[in-house]
Amino acid sequence: MTLVAKYKKYLSFFRLRFVMGLQYRAAALAGIATQFVWGFLEITVFAAFYRSNPTAYPMTFEQLVSYEWIQQAFLAFFMAWFMENEIFDSIVDGNIAYELCRPINIYDMWFSRSMANRMSRALLRCFPILIVAAFLPAPYTMSAPISLSAFLWFVVTMFLGLAVTVALCMLVYMLTFFTISPMGLRMLFVSMVEFFEGAVIPLPFFPPKIQKIMELLPFASMQNVPLRVYSGNISGDELIRAVAIQIFWLAALIAAGKLICAKAMKKTVVQGG
Repeated sequence: MTLVAKYKKYLSFFRLRFVMGLQYRAAALAGIATQFVWGFLEITVFAAFYRSNPTAYPMTFEQLVSYEWIQQAFLAFFMAWFMENEIFDSIVDGNIAYELCRPINIYDMWFSRSMANRMSRALLRCFPILIVAAFLPAPYTMSAPISLSAFLWFVVTMFLGLAVTVALCMLVYMLTFFTISPMGLRMLFVSMVEFFEGAVIPLPFFPPKIQKIMELLPFASMQNVPLRVYSGNISGDELIRAVAIQIFWLAALIAAGKLICAKAMKKTVVQGG
């Protein structure tokens, strides 16, 4: 079996889930309104601090505004709380048995589905937010990338960050096989990711020593890197280092997830099956 034939079925799962996700237009409209309001609130709060001393912060206000609007536009890529209840339910209630009857790798199927879900949601929401943010009056307007190279690196790091996010969520799914309820894992995961990925406060605002430690964690390889690349806060050797860390964590998390999945499949017992 060729590599293309082996993964063709997972591309089919991706395509079906992606098309399904595009059907939720009403939810997307509600999400767009919510993200506009939230983006304005965050920018307004930061603006109050910048008025007192604009040069005292590690990011210019223009960089911060771009960071916030890109974060809202592609929130579906990186939001930690967005995990599929369908997957958790199939593990808890035993419907995973139907999935195991298929000639597929459960990890690869769920990974492709999760990628498709996030991408379809982002596609429905990102363009209205980006277009409106680009035409807002200064200083609330979203700036263009500083160069074509910066934009291309942004695209690369954004999809790497998406893959790292999905790989982290896959760890939560896999660990659910060894728990009675997934709620504890989900709460712990969401709390850690929201803080350490820069969703609440961008990482450059932390003390330098703490920031260096946080940038080595897998959470920083999610939205922190692409958003700072777009705004021009990361470039040169620092950018190459950030991309290398993203690739490392993506490989490590996928390897860990597949290992846990293999152990879970050997010990899984469906009552009554």
